[in-house]
Amino acid sequence: MNYQETIDWMFSQLPMYQTQGASAYKKDLTNTLLLSKHLNHPEKDLKCIHVAGTNGKGSTSHLLASILQEAGYKVGLYTSPHLKDYRERIKINGEEISEQFVCEFINSNKTFFEDNQLSFFEMTVGLAFEYFRKEKTDINIIEVGMGGRLDSTNIIKPLVSVITNIGFDHTQFLGNTLEAIASEKAGIIKKEIPVVIGEYTKETKTVFLNKAKETNSEIFFASDLIEEVYPSELLGDYQIHNKKTVIQNIKVIQSQKQFNVTELHIRNGLQKVIRNTGLKGRWQQLKQSPKVICDTAHNSHGLKIVLNQIKNEKFEQLHIVLGVVNDKDLNEILPLFPKNAKYYFCKPNIPRGLNAEILQKKGLNFQLEGKVYNSVSNAYQDALKSSMEKDFIYIGGSTFVVAEVL
Repeated sequence: MNYQETIDWMFSQLPMYQTQGASAYKKDLTNTLLLSKHLNHPEKDLKCIHVAGTNGKGSTSHLLASILQEAGYKVGLYTSPHLKDYRERIKINGEEISEQFVCEFINSNKTFFEDNQLSFFEMTVGLAFEYFRKEKTDINIIEVGMGGRLDSTNIIKPLVSVITNIGFDHTQFLGNTLEAIASEKAGIIKKEIPVVIGEYTKETKTVFLNKAKETNSEIFFASDLIEEVYPSELLGDYQIHNKKTVIQNIKVIQSQKQFNVTELHIRNGLQKVIRNTGLKGRWQQLKQSPKVICDTAHNSHGLKIVLNQIKNEKFEQLHIVLGVVNDKDLNEILPLFPKNAKYYFCKPNIPRGLNAEILQKKGLNFQLEGKVYNSVSNAYQDALKSSMEKDFIYIGGSTFVVAEVL
């Protein structure tokens, strides 16, 4: 199979949460452990930082990678989902994995995948670990896909575990309370491995402290420990918390004396994160007049911060291109959106995308008014046509909406 055929096979034949949702969720690590054994345990040869959390995992992972790249290390970066090309998920020093490596890995292990009914995510994790081992990376930033305790990435023994924050998302899998969700995320905390917590609440702090005590892990609450925050290419207000988490992480790494990271590396890494890693879709400006911003925030925790940042922008008319996936709790997120905006309702082009007419109808319950479009592209183009120079266009609601615009 060539690259396109390989990717099509992965997307269509095997469960993939990005497109299918609940049916792709695996409730244990049996298959991942089986695959690890089949590949001769590549994760055991890797030095890693493990990153979990409701929001900010991607930004935090990319910021960490950028700083370590600036320090001269060969840095593997595993994140999800991708925006445009599958290979965005697996990078070394900002360079995506080659099409050839993807094809060879899938083709040589295809029978094993089929015989054991591995999911899209499980085989992708195996691919990343095998790639990083073969390329002899110095350190690898591994982002959790969902949750933590049962996530396919949770077979690594990292140098540091990171939990950015806890909010309500994927509640059908992770639980309906902050404590329950925190407990799932805290599943990445390993025996005697330090853990950095980005943000916390009274409920979640207790969960983290108890887990750290149980595993005899030193615990650091970044928001209490880090005061000075340096500038970064990432401009969203929520990046303040991510940067604190990252800086505390680097301090822990420095204390382990395995990596030499200076103040200059930190400053340069934060400033060059997009150039170093290719991160997209985080308060990303696409046009100046009218100002167009896209952002991948997709749950209440992330959207509150982004929508509050929009309030601080100066504009004459606000236009919002909005699409979501079908398992999103609209009663939780739609009340957050401003009523004085003009809406362009659309459906992301994946099986999980919510019908735009349903979104429009639900939006009316919260005084959000606008037209329905048959694609994200058409919605965006109409928003551009309807906007004046001093207007503001926001594109979001789902990672997949942003992906189509980019």
